[in-house]
Amino acid sequence: MNEPVCPKIPHESTVHGHLLRDDYRWLRERSSEAVLGHLRAENAYTAAVMAPTEPLQKRLYDEMLSRIQETDLSVPVRIDDFFYYSRTEKGRQYPIWCRRRGSEEAPEEVLLDGNSLAEGRPYFRVGAFRVSSDHRLLAYSADTDGSESYTLRVKDLATGELLADELRGLSGGVEWSADDRILFYSTLNASRRPFRLWRHRLGDAQAADTLVFEEPDESYFLSVHKTKDRRYLVLGLHSQVTSEIRFLAASDPEGSFRLVEPRRTGVEYALEHHDGRFFVLTNDAGRNFRLAVVSAAEPARANWKDVIPHRDHVLLEGLEVFRDHLVVYEREDGLPHLEVRGLKPGARPPHRIPFDEAVYTVWRGANPDFESRRLRFGYTSLVTPQSIYDYDLETGERVLKKRTPVLGGYDPSEYDSARVFAVSHDGTGVPVSLVWKKDRRRDPSPTLLCGYGSYGISYDPEFSSTRLSLLNRGVVYAIAHVRGGSDLGRAWYEDGKLLKKKNTFLDFVAAAEDLVRRGFTKPELLAIEGGSAGGMLMGAVTNLRPSLFRAVIAKVPFVDVLQTMLDKSLPLTVIEEEEWGDPVDPAYFDYIRSYSPCDNVVPAAYPEMLITGGLNDPRVQYWEPAKWAAKLRENRKGKSRVLLKMNMDAGHGGASGRYDALKELAFEYAFILDSLGIPS
Repeated sequence: MNEPVCPKIPHESTVHGHLLRDDYRWLRERSSEAVLGHLRAENAYTAAVMAPTEPLQKRLYDEMLSRIQETDLSVPVRIDDFFYYSRTEKGRQYPIWCRRRGSEEAPEEVLLDGNSLAEGRPYFRVGAFRVSSDHRLLAYSADTDGSESYTLRVKDLATGELLADELRGLSGGVEWSADDRILFYSTLNASRRPFRLWRHRLGDAQAADTLVFEEPDESYFLSVHKTKDRRYLVLGLHSQVTSEIRFLAASDPEGSFRLVEPRRTGVEYALEHHDGRFFVLTNDAGRNFRLAVVSAAEPARANWKDVIPHRDHVLLEGLEVFRDHLVVYEREDGLPHLEVRGLKPGARPPHRIPFDEAVYTVWRGANPDFESRRLRFGYTSLVTPQSIYDYDLETGERVLKKRTPVLGGYDPSEYDSARVFAVSHDGTGVPVSLVWKKDRRRDPSPTLLCGYGSYGISYDPEFSSTRLSLLNRGVVYAIAHVRGGSDLGRAWYEDGKLLKKKNTFLDFVAAAEDLVRRGFTKPELLAIEGGSAGGMLMGAVTNLRPSLFRAVIAKVPFVDVLQTMLDKSLPLTVIEEEEWGDPVDPAYFDYIRSYSPCDNVVPAAYPEMLITGGLNDPRVQYWEPAKWAAKLRENRKGKSRVLLKMNMDAGHGGASGRYDALKELAFEYAFILDSLGIPS
């Protein structure tokens, strides 16, 4: 089967005196049969090319599935007298949300069955899931096409019936008033930005709802949540670098939200309530944030008093407030830490919860009980499966509640993990985390190197039972903790954005070169992978060093950066200006143009490429991967494969069902193994 040929229809524009050609702009016509036909042809071609790997895909799928306990349940979370949890059943795609009253052994009550709700739909994802304070009503929202626009329903948990209330166009966040008669929710504008907060009284039509707040600035997203003690509703307004918060007593839902501190460009803050005061995380005194406290009656910044001052070497990432304790989520030297602080007289001195492994990941668990003395958190590493712990904040006792089972036998002692440092172009040491099976027979070995490096999001190492299908075939798995994430603190993020964005790409190249230098791999055996902004990373490094890699997987890649950032009508463009820059400014125009993957494809022998997209993706429009695939084919030298796989029923996250997602992963693994020449 021949490669699809994407027709070229000339389109030119001039910006800052530069002529821009976009011969594939016609792909933006979403409803055009020509566009849809082209995408279907791409899928057919990809399927035909990958057809010889179908037995391998089936084998990978079967072995990955065989390690998963298909019928399973989460660790129950206690809220008042109820224990809430979700469970899965063998052969069914979606979770079932349940609860028990009084004890974990009490009879089960099914609250929501995702399988029933998803029946007949190719895509289904639950957004909000909020039980009323009296535990009688459930407000939940669902996205049925991957567009991230949600519809909300309210279920009477006593009768099992749905109320008449049906709210459309939601962004996902929902909260109850204290009396459970009013719901607060946010809606999306034409560019898919959450911009309005509404008050909905149960029983009313959506058209009768009251507009509480509207954020006109396109660079801000609106959100709503409740403090852990349920005292206040919090209206958050956030751009990439600036915050503004308002609050309202949950017992006074008809009242007006009160401003904490007006927005100041570059200043972020978040808060939690505790006994008439707010604990505030803010970067107003330094980029790694400080922790302050202030009276809820007089919350202005002038009254904020330090609890933990700013430190150059420790990033404060979050906090958890209990009646008698405060837990601060920190990051130092590339590792997350949990610091516990007592809030009552005679409490233990502040201390960190210890962890044994040299490289690991910790995340916040479900901790809805303000009165609790137990902290729930998750822990994993490249060799330790996901584990849920309860930690007694007074005694320090740690109880393992669950470790995700790996069926068929898994012995962590058969695997090695390490962290090495690559030296980037400017002398900066870039951490690289690795894991491999000790008995790998090839050295250099086939290697998969992954990266992201944007928005300050850290790429933390974690265990994956599906990844064993690569490790057991002798593949080394590596993560490049490149600048643009917050892996080594806020400065690490700021050194990989705006006019320093190229550090992200050069760090990744340095990591790849270092793995080759150390003998882990060689270019003919090196595959790389990234998604979304990580897909942009894949495009940039492939343009920079096409001969350094053998295979590339770019998932929903943000690769048409210049054209997207020039179009303020697209979702997210305006808010993204604080991450990439506004090309209306000639300096940013020139800089973005110098690395935007679609604008820098050159005649070269490119690696094997698998590019994915989602037709309903609101974050990275489907035409970006489609245009990039066409430009790669137009310019490549040699016969390397350029495959485009477009999910016609999903958005940014790919398939929503767990079995469908596993099939997608098996497809990607088969592409890697086939491209690297690893026997099936």
